[in-house]
Amino acid sequence: MKLSLGPVLFYWDKEQLSNFYAEMSALPLDVIYLGETVCSKRRAFSLDQWLGLGRELQECSQAQLVLSSLTLIEAASELSSLRRLCDNGQLRVEANDMGAVQFLAERKLPFVGGPALNLYNGHSLAQLLDSGMTRWVPPVECSAALIGDVIGQVRELGRAVPEVEIFAYGHLPLAYSARCFTARAENRPKDDCQFCCINYPDGLALTSQEGQALFTINGIQTMSAEVTNLLADYSGLVACGADLLRLSPRAQGMAEVVAAYQRVRLGETPPLFVEGCNGYWHGQAGMLRVEEVGLC
Repeated sequence: MKLSLGPVLFYWDKEQLSNFYAEMSALPLDVIYLGETVCSKRRAFSLDQWLGLGRELQECSQAQLVLSSLTLIEAASELSSLRRLCDNGQLRVEANDMGAVQFLAERKLPFVGGPALNLYNGHSLAQLLDSGMTRWVPPVECSAALIGDVIGQVRELGRAVPEVEIFAYGHLPLAYSARCFTARAENRPKDDCQFCCINYPDGLALTSQEGQALFTINGIQTMSAEVTNLLADYSGLVACGADLLRLSPRAQGMAEVVAAYQRVRLGETPPLFVEGCNGYWHGQAGMLRVEEVGLC
């Protein structure tokens, strides 16, 4: 089982990003994803700077470097930037929308199919495999049973199964919208947001009127309130056929998270339960911790 570090989903400034990746480069990670996936207005790093960071990391880390694309394309300028990203000539690309898939397929370039592509069955996977997809990141709401069924369908179609990368840790990216919820929360128009999401390095918590945590708001992205953590489900991940476990960056404590997963993949017994939700993995409501409510 390999460990991957997903793209940073929150808006951090250049110094924080640089320090974060300097720390991550020394850890036992097999894949590191770079790039902006949420909002094109976030320009702490330009594309050239992301590529420069990739070259630096290649010199000090054995990890494969992958450049992630934007998830929601809304303007011609974003489409032009996407084309340039796909033509970067250095790093493999994670396609997070079908525009990226088309550009990469036209260039006959292998790519990672990101979780926002919403691939839920073997026939869809077969089409993307024909386009050059070599690794599939299932949508975050997929259960172990569903992922197993999809892998079985791919085999029934006589196709080689791509690498399977499971979102194993972090706030789950649930939905995207043309509206910027963080700007709205601060009574700012989206076109004059003043980059206010930089004030929330782990997103903005959204609670019900009763005070129950419901979601995390991150610009145009709606995320889970709780952090998902599948460390206690490690044996199920192995049985499901997962090749990689994705750890999604948070502002604090990522070195400890990587260390915990590293110990388990080297043979330490997984914990009986951990903090965080895992309902989706068990086919239940995603916000649940199924061990706590006796569902598994």
